Amino acid sequence: MPLTPVEIRHVELRRAWLRGYRRRVIDQLLSDIADSFEDVWRERADLADRLEELESEASKHRELEALLRSTLVSAERASQDMKEQARRESDLIVQEAQAEGRRISRMSSAEKQRLEEEIRRIRAQLRSALEELEEPAEPRAPAEEPKPAAMDGIADSGIRRVVG
Repeated sequence: MPLTPVEIRHVELRRAWLRGYRRRVIDQLLSDIADSFEDVWRERADLADRLEELESEASKHRELEALLRSTLVSAERASQDMKEQARRESDLIVQEAQAEGRRISRMSSAEKQRLEEEIRRIRAQLRSALEELEEPAEPRAPAEEPKPAAMDGIADSGIRRVVG
């Protein structure tokens, strides 16, 4: 059982009959021991308090470290999720653009076919009209006969090139 400074100060030494001791020297020694022991005792208490503070601080640092690690993991996960979402969105945009491109291509192809058919129909009408103009006309009343000069203007206007 450890002694306290107070216990050291109150130690009583008995004198032996034959051999005594010098009371003042022993009392001074006991006082010095008590003072030293008291200093050590205080230092031990201070160190215990400091140890408690440091352990508390270390605990806070460990909690902060755990929080930072958790935050880092969450941030990395969020970053990965955002990258994956962006990749999915870009894939969707590409797919939509490709589908729109195919739709426009089909529409333009259909429009091209429609226009080519329209051109064929108009050319057929022009050929038919030119053939009618080139056929000898049935006798008609003079007021109804077309003038040959007017017909030459039609031939020169480039209709034959379109039909031809």
